[in-house]
Amino acid sequence: MNRIQNAFQQDKKLLNIYFTAGYPQLESTVPILKALAEAGADLIEIGMPFSDPLADGPVIQASSTVALHNGMNMRVLFGQLQGVREQVPDTPILLMGYLNPVMQFGVENFCREAAGAGVDGVILPDLPLDDYVAEYQDIFRSHNLRPVFLITPQTAPERIRRIDELTDSFLYLVSGPGTTGGANTQAKGVQEAYFERIEAMNLRNPRLVGFGISDKQSFEQACQHAEGAIIGSALIRALEGAEDAPAAAAAFVSSIVQ
Repeated sequence: MNRIQNAFQQDKKLLNIYFTAGYPQLESTVPILKALAEAGADLIEIGMPFSDPLADGPVIQASSTVALHNGMNMRVLFGQLQGVREQVPDTPILLMGYLNPVMQFGVENFCREAAGAGVDGVILPDLPLDDYVAEYQDIFRSHNLRPVFLITPQTAPERIRRIDELTDSFLYLVSGPGTTGGANTQAKGVQEAYFERIEAMNLRNPRLVGFGISDKQSFEQACQHAEGAIIGSALIRALEGAEDAPAAAAAFVSSIVQ
């Protein structure tokens, strides 16, 4: 059983927290990662900054721009993560980003470096499912990296079942239309019908809800329909201008889980 599966064995609703590598400072990555884990985050997504992040709202886009200006790139990130498992031994770590930088780095190289750093899973929202199966699945599997795919209210049932078959991590349920960090504009009844439809499918992987979750109240609401929820933009806002970014990260997690 891998670290992601172990996390879902806990008798609690899980908090998956996202932050951008190299933000607010280039060397912030590992201190923030460690602070999040110690404060009680159950899974941690490290965002790989990219200049054209299609699924990300303005808050995460701005953090990516700062991180890129700070000098963050794939090679720097993997260098920072070397030995991180000595500090964060058990918390699942996922890399979240986009296909273009991964392809430029080389998919095989990316997977090798990620596995060597102790990364458990990868979220690439713009990775076509067919391309993953045809070109990358064997590479991911050989390095024990679990892919995570996004499911939206518009995703067809056949595709949902195929996604469920292709991973052994969790299913990322996008709560409604829009990008990360935005207000959830989907009508409550429509959203609940979507979550209930997914639940009725009796899928084998657990589910985490993401997009538009920002505080304890919205986290608990999302958890009514899944095994946990994902927060990103709200943490980035908490880090903006903070004198002590790791302390601000820990305080934010505490505000959700306590």
